[in-house]
Order: sequence, then C-alpha cells, then structure tokens
Amino acid sequence: MNTSRLCRSVASLLLFLTAGAGLACADAPLVTLKGVFGEHFKVGTAINSAVATGQSTRRTAEQIQADVALVKAQFNHVVAENEMKWESLHPRSGKDGYDWTAADAFVEFGTKNNMEMGGHTLVWHSQTPNWVFEGTHLPAGFKPAEENTANVAPATPPASGPGTRRARRSRGFDLDGPRASREELLERMREHIHTVVGRYKGKVKVWDVVNEAISDGGPDVLRKSPWSVIIGPDFIEKAFQFAHEADPDAILRYNDYGLENPEKRKKLLTLIKELQAKKVPVMAIGSQAHLNVSITFETMDYSLAEMKSLGLPIHITELDVNSATGGQRNTLADIGDNAATTEGGLVAEADKKLADAYVGTFRAFLKHRDAVKLVTFWGPNDANSWRSRGRPLLFDGDNKPKPAFDAVIKLAAAPIGPKQ
Repeated sequence: MNTSRLCRSVASLLLFLTAGAGLACADAPLVTLKGVFGEHFKVGTAINSAVATGQSTRRTAEQIQADVALVKAQFNHVVAENEMKWESLHPRSGKDGYDWTAADAFVEFGTKNNMEMGGHTLVWHSQTPNWVFEGTHLPAGFKPAEENTANVAPATPPASGPGTRRARRSRGFDLDGPRASREELLERMREHIHTVVGRYKGKVKVWDVVNEAISDGGPDVLRKSPWSVIIGPDFIEKAFQFAHEADPDAILRYNDYGLENPEKRKKLLTLIKELQAKKVPVMAIGSQAHLNVSITFETMDYSLAEMKSLGLPIHITELDVNSATGGQRNTLADIGDNAATTEGGLVAEADKKLADAYVGTFRAFLKHRDAVKLVTFWGPNDANSWRSRGRPLLFDGDNKPKPAFDAVIKLAAAPIGPKQ
C-alpha cells in the first residue's frame, strides 16, 4: 500500500471510530462516503424538490437545512428523483407544454454545489402523461369501447409515502383503443428528448435514456408498454439515437431493476448485446439495486461479474436496502407494489441485518471497482426515501448515521484486493 493510501485508510478508520457517536476529530475532516470511496467510484443520491429548493410542506425548515447539509457533505453526484420525469417536466402536449421550474432548480442546486448531475428519465412506461400516446390511429382488430375492456391497462396507483417516485394519479392507457401512430409517437419522443437533453447539455453529464423496458417474467425480453406496442422494439435504439444527437458528450445509460435475478439479467444481456451489434450508443448499464436485507455478497458479486461481461461501465443508480418484512420476497421496484413491500414492520435485528447487507453489497462494488463507476442511493436519508417505512438507507430520518453507515466506512478502511 502506498503512503497516501495508508494515510487515508488510517484516517478513515479513526473517523469510523467516532462516526457512530456523531463526533469529529478537531484535526480531521468529517467522515464522508464520497471521501472514503472517492478513489474507486463516485457516490451519489437522488434528491427531491425540497432539497433542491430548500422549501417543503412536509419537512420543517430545520429538517430541510439538515437534509441539504447531509447531501452536500456526503455525496458528489445527484439525480432528480421525480423532477425530470416526463409527467413532471412535460405534463401538457406540445412545445409549450413544458414546466421547467423543478428541473431547473435541481440543475441550479447541482451546479452551485459543484456536483455531477444525472438525468432521470427520458423514456419510461410509467409517469408519462397519456397525451404522449393518444391519437386517432386504430389498431388492427379494434372494437368499440363497450366491447373492448379485457386489455385496458390498470390505473396508476395513488402516490404513497414520502419521496414517492410517482408524482400524481393518472388513468391507465388503453393499448387496444385509439392511439398515436408509430410516426407520431416517434416525433413526440424525438422532440421531447432533443428539448430536454438540449436544455441541459453540458450540465447533466449522464442520462437514463430508457428505463425499465425489460419484462419481469415470461419469455419476452421486453415488457408490453405503449412504447413497445406503438413504435415496436426499436423504440429503445431510437431513444438512444435522439439522445446522442442532442448531446454527443453525454453518457447514455440503460436503467433497470431486479438485475440480481438471473432470469432478468439474462434478458438484459440479450438486449444490450443486440443494441451493441447495431452500434446503438448505450454507454453504461444502470442497475437500480433496490435490495432487501437478505442480499448477499455472493449474489451481488455474480450479478456484477455477468453485467461486466458486456464491457460497459456499471452505474448503481437507485440503491436502497429494504428492512421491512413485506419487502423480503423480491427486488422488484414497481411503484404499485411499494405499499406492500414496506408493510409488516421491520425485520428482527434490522440494524444488524441492514449493516450486513450493505457490507456485502459494498464488498462486491469494491471487488468490481474496475467496472463500477458510480453508486447512487435512492434518497439521502430514511425520511426522504420512497420506502421510508422500510428504513432502507444509511442515515435515519434525523440525518444521523446508522450502524450500516459505520460498517460501510469501516469496510472502506480495510485492505482491498486487486481489481478484478
């Protein structure tokens, strides 16, 4: 180990010993995630409008001030939790239908605090207003509305809990009814991507271009969505093409959840290899990593090794570890199932199991640090988490470090083997 690395390790260990008690040595800087992992990968967090603007109806002024201080101290990358989703950014049709208020505030926050920024998300089947898909084109086999009830998409569930990923309730879109033509939807996609990415060109460095397009079950690689049905499977390559046109220097990411599941990961490998064969500018894999406390080092190790075989950087984009008993069955991230996944109270010995899960997960990140270039938590603290009842983050609702934070900091101070 070289001298500078040794000094950093010793300093990290000393800081670890005081972090749990909320203390800081007079001659040492505050222990931070971005500091102890900085030589390996960036450490980021999703932030909401309250953090970006300093205003909230749910958190007190003092709490918001503490949230902002935590974000500035611990992280060097931020992503907007909801403010750049189509539903929030472009709620009404046409070029005059944009609302830039929240997204601009996010970019101003990141710029002011010298943080790298990620954009989330350009093309997604969820949190996209129905006007995007509406039109007069009739699909083959169209039946009058009163006869056409079997395949109506389910209504969007209501938002629930602080930091929810869904901004408002909207009705489902009927894929068997009148809709936009392929050409109309492609043009709406192109206009939206060019406008949004173009506005933040040079400021937002990385984009989730397509989000959660892979099916959770069955033989199909892609899920059935308005994008895949109306445009066809090439909607993904078109989205990346438009984003690259808008900002040739931006890192363009495909983002999905549940990639710890071997069957879903197999579909990811199939999809990305097909896109690579077509020279589609997919530049990074976004693995959301919405985990639960049963996650193991071995599972994460194998998952990252397989994803690394694609030859692309891996970005952990939405990391949290659910401690609620209702969330221990899977690593899905469907907002409609969120209430169920945070029910039942916390698991027994929740703090210890959370710490063990995070240590195993970060061990895997460090082992594959040649590929893992970014680790982003989905929220800075439990109070701002979309799964707040599952207490899934390293800081509690009062911004105090939990035992899991202490354990992760201690891991960073331990000797690390060669890159894989």
